[in-house]
Amino acid sequence: MQNSHSASYAAAGVDIVAGYESVEMMKRHVARTLNDRCIGGLGGFGGLFAPDLSGMREPVLISGTDGVGTKLRIAQYLDRHDTVGIDCVAMCVNDIICAGAKPLFFLDYIACGKNVPARIAAIVAGVAEGCVQAGCALIGGETAEHPGVMEPDDYDLAGFTVGAVDKSKILDNGTMAPGDVLLALPSSGVHSNGFSLVRKVFDLDAHPEALDVYHDELGATLGEALLRPTCIYVKPVLALLDAVPVKGISHITGGGFFENIPRSLKAGCAARIQKADVRTPPVFSLIARAGAIPERDMFNTFNMGVGMVLTVAEADAARAADILKANGQDAYVLGRIVEGEGVELV
Repeated sequence: MQNSHSASYAAAGVDIVAGYESVEMMKRHVARTLNDRCIGGLGGFGGLFAPDLSGMREPVLISGTDGVGTKLRIAQYLDRHDTVGIDCVAMCVNDIICAGAKPLFFLDYIACGKNVPARIAAIVAGVAEGCVQAGCALIGGETAEHPGVMEPDDYDLAGFTVGAVDKSKILDNGTMAPGDVLLALPSSGVHSNGFSLVRKVFDLDAHPEALDVYHDELGATLGEALLRPTCIYVKPVLALLDAVPVKGISHITGGGFFENIPRSLKAGCAARIQKADVRTPPVFSLIARAGAIPERDMFNTFNMGVGMVLTVAEADAARAADILKANGQDAYVLGRIVEGEGVELV
């Protein structure tokens, strides 16, 4: 790598040397995520991983991909880049856990207007922290400079994960029935969806200084509240799946309650939720008030304080909540399954 430098490419806006420096700076973060199933290190043309599928009679691989979306603009306005990587991992691993799968490894992709090694390393530090929280390895990734396409301080972040689940243990809602209980796993706030609306409500693109305003109801500045990373639910949910039959899991992302909860419901089953039972953090009230957003639009855009919804039999509900809490995850009864279709918010 020492002799790899192109003055012509640098004049066009792509700094190869900065790319190498970024890799060197991120190596210590990546090392936190590696385990004895990882083969080789960074720098190859692909990430190698030898999965341990022992105990699975019929292993099934599952993959999930996502990005952080326009929440990245908040990080860029605040010049804080060490948490959005957690969001990127969360959006992927929380999806595949809905099938009952354990994430095995993760790869990221960062596109930027200009490669600033310290900034790239901070982004990857967040990705590594997300992988540690999810119990998966960060085995590779890609950073690409796009001068002329993106502004120098702009970047986008996406990634994907691969997990595994025994075919016989893939979640099946076939036994879901009226009377089953919906358990809510609280969110940390807005997570990683709805930020185009958030930016519009607070006119952040014209007035990013609004992010520095302290709000008593938030106990933080607006920027601090919005930048809180997405919760990663993998480890407590896997612990629950080992002990209790779970009939359905929904990751509450873009589209809120009305789009995501029905994805885990059996035909003929509806989720009936009392609005008064939803533990909604103050940030959502602030957004609704500032933007004069109707209640239904709030529940159809944001997670409203619920990052994940699990469906279990009534007889298992108390034990399920206890297991989740024993594994560091708060949970509470959100509603019940009734006859019907979709979500009934009453």
